[in-house]
Amino acid sequence: MSPDLVPLLRELGTALLDSGRSVTDVGDDLEAVARRSGASTVGTLVLPTGVFVRVSTAGGTVADFAAAAASGLNLDQIGALTTLVHRLRTTDVPLADARAELRAIVERPPRFGAVLTIVGHGLLTIGFGLVLNPTARLLPVYLALGILVGALRWLGTRWPTLATALPVVAAFVVTLLAIDVVHPWLGDDPLSVLVPPLVSFLPGSVLTVAAIELTSNQIVAGASRLVYGVAQLLLLVFGVVAGAAVAGPLVAAPAADQLGWWAPWVGILAVGLGQMYFASSPRGSLPWVLLVLLGAYAAQLAGALAAAPLAGFVGALVIAPLAALVERTPHGPPAAVTTLPAFWLLVPGALSLLGLSDLVNGGPEAAQEIANAVVAVFGIALGTLVGSAVTRDAGRVTRTLFTS
Repeated sequence: MSPDLVPLLRELGTALLDSGRSVTDVGDDLEAVARRSGASTVGTLVLPTGVFVRVSTAGGTVADFAAAAASGLNLDQIGALTTLVHRLRTTDVPLADARAELRAIVERPPRFGAVLTIVGHGLLTIGFGLVLNPTARLLPVYLALGILVGALRWLGTRWPTLATALPVVAAFVVTLLAIDVVHPWLGDDPLSVLVPPLVSFLPGSVLTVAAIELTSNQIVAGASRLVYGVAQLLLLVFGVVAGAAVAGPLVAAPAADQLGWWAPWVGILAVGLGQMYFASSPRGSLPWVLLVLLGAYAAQLAGALAAAPLAGFVGALVIAPLAALVERTPHGPPAAVTTLPAFWLLVPGALSLLGLSDLVNGGPEAAQEIANAVVAVFGIALGTLVGSAVTRDAGRVTRTLFTS
């Protein structure tokens, strides 16, 4: 057994956890890489916060453990990591070279500098504003608040103390501005103004992966992720409550005239462009990301026409097949690069934030909104599971047909 195998598996496992993969997928990848490298017996215990690996070969048994950094990876890092895992699973790669490549991926800086990253968050906020509340006079507000929150997030990457309290600080500042500036100026509902700038803090993908793990009998991992996601929501809600306590209540206002049917579709284009700058999408991946975003949103609308609770399920159902088709094209990025932005578009956490904020204000429909958010999260998780299973089965059938 190569002395680099277990260290590689340890480092690979923590990097995959930082990329947001479920513990089941991480365990499958580690075991496949170990067997490809000559291990006779492989044992893994993967949790959201760390990975334990035990490998047995003719030369003996080696075990190791490492905690995940919980720092998160950009989309270009996730794409490169996915490509490396695929090579390790299918070809003979020198393990020392693989470790060096993995470290280079983890240490890779964002593609864009601070200014474009912050502007990207502003574009992302405009995109979600057009999807959630497409009002023309709010577009400059979305851009300004998005740039402000993007600047706070950039400072958080360099100031660990701020990073810890960043969800509370961002929600507090945005709530103050929404109540004291935007509402008196434009008369819009402060709650509808504060959600788009805070979408990047919503733990939509975390809650979705938690639901997937719970439905896959990964009880410890799923429960811990679920608690973490709820805690992130509560931090945001605390910031909203603190801001409302200082500036005044979140008074409901009459809905302003909204833009036409085309606005959400333009918003999706803005979401994809904002994701490219803010989350460092790989070079050449933007058209493919937009394709999956548009497909997921169209499926979500179709599901909503059939029955509102089916919207998230149908939207998630098409993500995995679309991402797999994109990955198989000659220049398509790895599926993870197009899947994660699509999960963000489904924003299951947005309903949770709205419901919890209404609950704080004593809104009569808060409990129903929270219940809808829970149904949306598990619907998205079920759609992801079904879509992934169909994609895997279709791949097996295709390989069988072409090899027989």
